[in-house]
Amino acid sequence: MIDLILEQVRQELQKSIDAKTKDTAQHFFKEKITAYGVKIPVVNTIGNAFLSKIKRNTKEEVFSLCEELWRSGMLEESFIACHWSYAVCETFVPSDFEVFERWVLKYVDNWASCDTLCNHTIGTFMEMYPQFLPKLKEWATAENRWTRRAAAVTLIIPARKGLFLRDIFELAEILLEDKDDLVQKGYGWMLKAASQANQNEVFDFVMNNKSRLPRTALRYAIEKMPQERKAEAMKR
Repeated sequence: MIDLILEQVRQELQKSIDAKTKDTAQHFFKEKITAYGVKIPVVNTIGNAFLSKIKRNTKEEVFSLCEELWRSGMLEESFIACHWSYAVCETFVPSDFEVFERWVLKYVDNWASCDTLCNHTIGTFMEMYPQFLPKLKEWATAENRWTRRAAAVTLIIPARKGLFLRDIFELAEILLEDKDDLVQKGYGWMLKAASQANQNEVFDFVMNNKSRLPRTALRYAIEKMPQERKAEAMKR
Protein backbone atom coordinates (compact mmCIF):
# COMPACT_ATOMS: atom_id res chain seq x y z
CA MET A 1 0.00 0.00 0.00
CA ILE A 2 2.78 2.42 0.94
CA ASP A 3 4.71 1.64 -2.23
CA LEU A 4 1.59 2.14 -4.35
CA ILE A 5 0.82 5.54 -2.82
CA LEU A 6 4.41 6.70 -3.25
CA GLU A 7 4.40 5.57 -6.86
CA GLN A 8 1.16 7.42 -7.53
CA VAL A 9 2.39 10.61 -5.86
CA ARG A 10 5.57 10.54 -7.91
CA GLN A 11 3.64 9.93 -11.11
CA GLU A 12 1.49 12.99 -10.39
CA LEU A 13 4.57 15.09 -9.69
CA GLN A 14 6.20 13.92 -12.91
CA LYS A 15 3.06 14.80 -14.88
CA SER A 16 2.95 18.25 -13.28
CA ILE A 17 6.49 19.42 -14.11
CA ASP A 18 6.56 23.02 -15.31
CA ALA A 19 9.54 23.83 -17.53
CA LYS A 20 10.01 27.37 -16.23
CA THR A 21 9.74 26.28 -12.60
CA LYS A 22 12.27 23.52 -13.23
CA ASP A 23 14.69 25.95 -14.88
CA THR A 24 14.46 28.58 -12.14
CA ALA A 25 14.12 26.46 -8.98
CA GLN A 26 17.83 26.44 -8.23
CA HIS A 27 17.99 30.25 -8.32
CA PHE A 28 16.34 30.46 -4.88
CA PHE A 29 18.98 28.35 -3.15
CA LYS A 30 22.70 28.72 -2.53
CA GLU A 31 23.08 25.00 -1.97
CA LYS A 32 22.41 22.35 -4.60
CA ILE A 33 18.83 21.10 -4.59
CA THR A 34 17.07 18.34 -6.49
CA ALA A 35 13.56 19.22 -7.66
CA TYR A 36 10.98 18.04 -10.15
CA GLY A 37 10.07 21.62 -11.05
CA VAL A 38 6.43 21.65 -9.91
CA LYS A 39 4.75 24.89 -8.82
CA ILE A 40 4.05 25.02 -5.07
CA PRO A 41 0.25 25.36 -5.40
CA VAL A 42 0.25 22.24 -7.58
CA VAL A 43 2.42 20.37 -5.05
CA ASN A 44 -0.09 21.33 -2.36
CA THR A 45 -2.98 20.12 -4.50
CA ILE A 46 -1.29 16.76 -5.04
CA GLY A 47 -0.50 16.46 -1.34
CA ASN A 48 -4.10 17.22 -0.40
CA ALA A 49 -5.51 14.80 -2.94
CA PHE A 50 -3.54 11.91 -1.50
CA LEU A 51 -4.06 13.00 2.08
CA SER A 52 -7.69 11.92 1.81
CA LYS A 53 -6.45 8.45 0.83
CA ILE A 54 -4.09 8.07 3.78
CA LYS A 55 -6.27 9.67 6.47
CA ARG A 56 -7.46 6.23 7.58
CA ASN A 57 -3.91 5.00 8.00
CA THR A 58 -2.30 4.99 11.41
CA LYS A 59 0.01 7.84 12.32
CA GLU A 60 2.92 5.41 12.19
CA GLU A 61 2.01 4.48 8.62
CA VAL A 62 1.76 8.16 7.67
CA PHE A 63 5.17 8.78 9.20
CA SER A 64 6.57 5.85 7.22
CA LEU A 65 5.28 7.44 4.03
CA CYS A 66 6.80 10.76 5.06
CA GLU A 67 10.12 9.06 5.78
CA GLU A 68 10.24 7.63 2.26
CA LEU A 69 9.38 11.01 0.77
CA TRP A 70 12.17 12.64 2.77
CA ARG A 71 14.56 9.88 1.79
CA SER A 72 14.12 10.68 -1.91
CA GLY A 73 15.90 14.02 -1.56
CA MET A 74 13.36 15.66 -3.89
CA LEU A 75 12.25 19.12 -2.79
CA GLU A 76 8.59 18.70 -3.64
CA GLU A 77 8.42 15.33 -1.90
CA SER A 78 9.76 16.94 1.28
CA PHE A 79 6.94 19.51 1.10
CA ILE A 80 4.33 16.75 0.87
CA ALA A 81 5.99 14.92 3.78
CA CYS A 82 5.73 18.10 5.86
CA HIS A 83 2.08 18.55 4.91
CA TRP A 84 1.17 14.99 5.83
CA SER A 85 3.00 14.99 9.15
CA TYR A 86 1.28 18.23 10.14
CA ALA A 87 -2.10 16.81 9.10
CA VAL A 88 -1.94 14.24 11.92
CA CYS A 89 -0.80 16.73 14.58
CA GLU A 90 -3.81 16.03 16.79
CA THR A 91 -2.36 12.57 17.43
CA PHE A 92 1.18 13.69 18.30
CA VAL A 93 2.69 12.08 21.41
CA PRO A 94 5.99 12.94 23.13
CA SER A 95 7.90 10.06 21.51
CA ASP A 96 7.23 11.59 18.08
CA PHE A 97 10.02 14.05 18.76
CA GLU A 98 12.51 11.32 17.92
CA VAL A 99 11.00 11.08 14.44
CA PHE A 100 11.00 14.84 13.85
CA GLU A 101 14.54 15.25 15.12
CA ARG A 102 15.72 12.47 12.81
CA TRP A 103 14.17 14.25 9.83
CA VAL A 104 15.89 17.51 10.78
CA LEU A 105 19.28 15.94 11.36
CA LYS A 106 19.24 13.45 8.49
CA TYR A 107 17.24 14.99 5.66
CA VAL A 108 16.84 18.77 5.94
CA ASP A 109 19.37 20.37 3.58
CA ASN A 110 17.78 23.63 2.42
CA TRP A 111 15.87 26.55 3.89
CA ALA A 112 12.53 25.72 2.27
CA SER A 113 12.29 22.17 3.62
CA CYS A 114 13.61 23.39 6.98
CA ASP A 115 11.01 26.11 7.35
CA THR A 116 8.09 24.03 6.07
CA LEU A 117 8.77 21.22 8.54
CA CYS A 118 9.63 23.40 11.51
CA ASN A 119 7.02 26.15 11.22
CA HIS A 120 4.10 23.75 11.32
CA THR A 121 4.85 20.17 12.35
CA ILE A 122 7.55 20.80 14.94
CA GLY A 123 6.21 24.19 16.04
CA THR A 124 2.84 22.60 16.80
CA PHE A 125 4.57 19.75 18.63
CA MET A 126 6.39 22.28 20.83
CA GLU A 127 3.12 23.99 21.71
CA MET A 128 1.73 20.61 22.74
CA TYR A 129 4.84 19.44 24.59
CA PRO A 130 6.89 22.45 25.73
CA GLN A 131 9.08 20.20 27.85
CA PHE A 132 11.03 19.60 24.62
CA LEU A 133 12.01 23.28 24.23
CA PRO A 134 15.49 22.61 25.72
CA LYS A 135 16.13 20.38 22.69
CA LEU A 136 15.95 23.46 20.47
CA LYS A 137 18.78 25.01 22.46
CA GLU A 138 20.84 21.91 21.71
CA TRP A 139 20.03 22.30 18.02
CA ALA A 140 21.16 25.93 18.20
CA THR A 141 24.70 24.78 19.00
CA ALA A 142 24.88 22.21 16.18
CA GLU A 143 27.55 22.32 13.52
CA ASN A 144 24.95 21.96 10.74
CA ARG A 145 23.50 25.30 9.60
CA TRP A 146 20.05 23.82 8.98
CA THR A 147 19.81 22.39 12.48
CA ARG A 148 20.68 25.81 13.90
CA ARG A 149 18.11 27.51 11.66
CA ALA A 150 15.55 24.85 12.62
CA ALA A 151 16.00 25.76 16.29
CA ALA A 152 14.77 29.30 15.59
CA VAL A 153 12.13 28.83 12.90
CA THR A 154 10.36 26.15 14.95
CA LEU A 155 9.12 28.94 17.23
CA ILE A 156 7.84 31.34 14.54
CA ILE A 157 4.14 30.55 14.95
CA PRO A 158 4.24 30.15 18.76
CA ALA A 159 6.11 33.50 18.87
CA ARG A 160 3.28 35.24 17.00
CA LYS A 161 0.92 33.97 19.71
CA GLY A 162 3.07 35.45 22.44
CA LEU A 163 4.33 32.06 23.61
CA PHE A 164 7.76 31.02 24.87
CA LEU A 165 9.28 34.51 24.99
CA ARG A 166 11.98 33.55 27.49
CA ASP A 167 13.00 30.58 25.35
CA ILE A 168 13.01 32.77 22.24
CA PHE A 169 15.44 35.18 23.86
CA GLU A 170 17.60 32.31 25.09
CA LEU A 171 17.75 30.87 21.57
CA ALA A 172 18.52 34.28 20.09
CA GLU A 173 21.31 34.70 22.63
CA ILE A 174 22.87 31.37 21.60
CA LEU A 175 22.63 32.27 17.90
CA LEU A 176 23.41 35.97 18.32
CA GLU A 177 26.83 36.03 16.69
CA ASP A 178 26.29 33.17 14.23
CA LYS A 179 28.21 33.88 11.02
CA ASP A 180 25.77 32.11 8.69
CA ASP A 181 23.36 34.55 7.03
CA LEU A 182 20.60 31.94 6.75
CA VAL A 183 20.81 31.29 10.48
CA GLN A 184 20.81 35.04 11.12
CA LYS A 185 17.68 35.39 8.98
CA GLY A 186 16.10 32.48 10.86
CA TYR A 187 16.50 33.90 14.35
CA GLY A 188 15.82 37.43 13.13
CA TRP A 189 12.53 36.12 11.75
CA MET A 190 11.81 34.48 15.13
CA LEU A 191 12.36 37.81 16.90
CA LYS A 192 10.19 39.62 14.34
CA ALA A 193 7.40 37.11 14.97
CA ALA A 194 7.77 37.60 18.73
CA SER A 195 7.54 41.38 18.28
CA GLN A 196 3.98 41.02 17.02
CA ALA A 197 2.84 40.08 20.53
CA ASN A 198 5.72 41.40 22.64
CA GLN A 199 7.11 44.42 20.80
CA ASN A 200 8.47 46.25 23.84
CA GLU A 201 10.37 43.23 25.10
CA VAL A 202 11.83 42.44 21.67
CA PHE A 203 12.83 46.06 21.14
CA ASP A 204 14.61 46.07 24.51
CA PHE A 205 16.40 42.85 23.56
CA VAL A 206 17.51 44.34 20.26
CA MET A 207 18.71 47.56 21.85
CA ASN A 208 20.58 45.73 24.60
CA ASN A 209 22.34 43.49 22.06
CA LYS A 210 22.60 45.59 18.92
CA SER A 211 26.37 45.90 19.16
CA ARG A 212 26.57 42.13 18.71
CA LEU A 213 23.61 41.65 16.38
CA PRO A 214 24.54 41.13 12.72
CA ARG A 215 22.80 43.72 10.53
CA THR A 216 20.89 40.97 8.72
CA ALA A 217 19.34 39.65 11.94
CA LEU A 218 18.72 43.19 13.21
CA ARG A 219 16.78 44.23 10.11
CA TYR A 220 14.61 41.12 10.28
CA ALA A 221 13.92 41.57 14.00
CA ILE A 222 12.65 45.17 13.68
CA GLU A 223 10.81 44.84 10.39
CA LYS A 224 7.32 45.04 11.94
CA MET A 225 8.14 47.84 14.37
CA PRO A 226 7.14 51.51 14.03
CA GLN A 227 9.46 53.69 11.97
CA GLU A 228 10.84 55.57 14.96
CA ARG A 229 11.87 52.34 16.64
CA LYS A 230 13.45 51.08 13.44
CA ALA A 231 15.47 54.30 13.17
CA GLU A 232 16.59 54.06 16.80
CA ALA A 233 17.65 50.43 16.41
CA MET A 234 19.59 51.12 13.20
CA LYS A 235 21.65 53.97 14.68
CA ARG A 236 25.32 53.15 14.89
